[in-house]
Amino acid sequence: MRGFRFSDYKPGDTPKGGFDELLKLFSELLNYTAGDAAEALSWLNELDKQYKLTNNDYGIGNFIDDLKDKGYLTEDNKSGEFKITAKTEQTIRKSALDEIFGKLKKSGRGNHNSNQSGIGEEKNADRREYSFGDSLDQIDMTASIQNAQINHGIGDFTLTDRDLEVEEKDFKTLTSTVLMIDISHSMILYGEDRITPAKKVAMALAELIKTKYPKDTLDIVVFGNDAWPITVKDLPYLQVGPYHTNTFAGLELAADLLRRRKTHNKQIFMITDGKPTCLKENGKYYKNSMGLDRKVINKTLNMAAQCKRLKIPITTFMIAKDPYLQQFVRQFTEINGGRAFYSSLNGLGEYIFEDYIKNRRKTVK
Repeated sequence: MRGFRFSDYKPGDTPKGGFDELLKLFSELLNYTAGDAAEALSWLNELDKQYKLTNNDYGIGNFIDDLKDKGYLTEDNKSGEFKITAKTEQTIRKSALDEIFGKLKKSGRGNHNSNQSGIGEEKNADRREYSFGDSLDQIDMTASIQNAQINHGIGDFTLTDRDLEVEEKDFKTLTSTVLMIDISHSMILYGEDRITPAKKVAMALAELIKTKYPKDTLDIVVFGNDAWPITVKDLPYLQVGPYHTNTFAGLELAADLLRRRKTHNKQIFMITDGKPTCLKENGKYYKNSMGLDRKVINKTLNMAAQCKRLKIPITTFMIAKDPYLQQFVRQFTEINGGRAFYSSLNGLGEYIFEDYIKNRRKTVK
């Protein structure tokens, strides 16, 4: 009798301390050390002492040698300083993508289709009769021959234009996205690390777009007292600064970046945990740490309205649950016509990924 034979699972049978297992942990630690390889290795060494991650045949020293041999790590011959390579940066992004995307229960291919049909690029289930101007590659020959046999019989086969059946196709959309990340000091206050999940989401989203939707664009903007663009390569090293929250500057820069994009579909994703507390006027900072300052709020809301006029919806992911903050976000969202999610840190990635893929299936007009 053919089949499968199952045995009891014994954790002790699983080899521990191998390169792949340690690489996953090392990559995760790099997220928390802002890409500092030496600090991540120090943490890994301490974890090994406490949890016995390695074995007698393969130690942390072997792992470091393998990291260098396989191109994940470089060491300065003079200073002995360790630095991660582009290969490691890609590994971190892919790890973040696997972690977040793997949690999604959403099935389907995520085709990136719009809600318009016609002479497009991706087949759908719609069929119609042939009309003048349809291209030959749209004709479903199997269905057309079957129609001819039904209409005219098999003995005297005839194929006319009325027998031809055309496959409708969906237009694939191109989307330009700006991901805004709040790096104000509050992102690490109150004993909660909020910047690391935000970085992981950004890296995963960048890897998703690069691998599945390469024609889409993703710009990343960070905002504190000021706002500035960063590249995907900068993300592992991103840290929170002693900043206030200049949401207006972030939105202004994001809108300016999207103006330069030639795509019709444009959107802003904003990850923040706080209220706008800062503006920059005539080279000077206007700050109010108490928050919800009328001058700061009104200018920020005006920027939300301007984005709406530019047909740029803003989706806000608020990772704080203070009622007065939620009231501001609701007002901000209503003015822009966008959406808001009040997300925990654990669910942040799934929220953003589902929203991104959902938006790919429609044309923002």
